[in-house]
Amino acid sequence: MLKTTNWDAHCVSEPISARVLKKLGEKRPVITPDVLTDYIHKSLPDAVVTVTDRTGTMDHLKVVIVSDGFHGKNLLDRHRMIYQALDAPIKDGRIHALELTAHTKDER
Repeated sequence: MLKTTNWDAHCVSEPISARVLKKLGEKRPVITPDVLTDYIHKSLPDAVVTVTDRTGTMDHLKVVIVSDGFHGKNLLDRHRMIYQALDAPIKDGRIHALELTAHTKDER
């Protein structure tokens, strides 16, 4: 049998971002779009990067990257390149989830 605590019942009516902030406090690590772009530019200097915060917590991100560095690479290899570039902020928790779009300038 599943038990519901008062805390659980309270959270259902509270917005997700407010719950996350309460749970993690103000000391949670975050990454800004500029910092994320800098990480990607280290691997793909010509990249045009667009970052969208999906949940209001700056750790679930939609990232669109346009770079000629993807030329000749399949989708899996392109995603591997991006995950390698973002390895540090993924490992330290600044990025929890990514939705990626990666293409060359000619593919737009």
